[in-house]
Amino acid sequence: MRSFWKELPILVVIALALALLIKTFLVQAFSIPSDSMQDTLQRGDRVLVDKLTPWFGSEPERGEVVVFHDPGGWLGESQTKSSGPVAEGIQKALSFIGLMPSAEEKDLIKRVIAVGGDTVSCKRGGKVMVNGKPLDEPYIFPGNTPCDEKPFGPIKVPEGRIWVMGDHRQDSLDSRYHQNLNNGTVSVDDVVGRAIVIAWPINRWATLPVPSTFDQPGLGAAAAMAPSALGFAGALPIVLWRRRWLIAKVRTEAESLPERLTADC
Repeated sequence: MRSFWKELPILVVIALALALLIKTFLVQAFSIPSDSMQDTLQRGDRVLVDKLTPWFGSEPERGEVVVFHDPGGWLGESQTKSSGPVAEGIQKALSFIGLMPSAEEKDLIKRVIAVGGDTVSCKRGGKVMVNGKPLDEPYIFPGNTPCDEKPFGPIKVPEGRIWVMGDHRQDSLDSRYHQNLNNGTVSVDDVVGRAIVIAWPINRWATLPVPSTFDQPGLGAAAAMAPSALGFAGALPIVLWRRRWLIAKVRTEAESLPERLTADC
């Protein structure tokens, strides 16, 4: 028993170190603070966010639900309400190990609609268009329209940035409302990670897959053209060089033909 009490502080330190490691590099829990992602996410849900894949160069893709830092002024000057020293101490402890969000952090959660290189738009009465393809969005909050309250575009999303929208379109101050700053786009460097599962409450447990509308043929045509264009640009000098070589070869053979005829005679 005495040995256990001696080892307990070491075990606690190891557990905290592992929790901090997981929070920093692997997965972190975030609480949903608003209704902007209903009905996909409800206020008070806890989601687990994948923070590992970005370390391997993965970037947000269309259809993913992502957590990102406030790009600047999206949340306004929100004041943090004091909940007492004990509650604040508990929150800071749980935030340190990744079980609760920090009260100081200003993070948002939205769905990625378009990525760098895409052109996105939406007219009143119509659907959201990405690279000329309409999105079928069953995840939109019942009774909402794709963008009637705030039409936009067309907007070309710069490389390294994303266009995001909330599923509760009439209750989400998303990219549409911040076009005065980088056309409403968010830097991928501000993305914390992808929300992969609703972990709490238990009766709300569910994964957060990419909707099938983002897999439709031709949606990524604009992005897919880039490698082809690069390949064409790389092949063009080779083709031109070979063409010049063949022309030079034919001329050389033509010039040497009279000499060969004379020799044969």
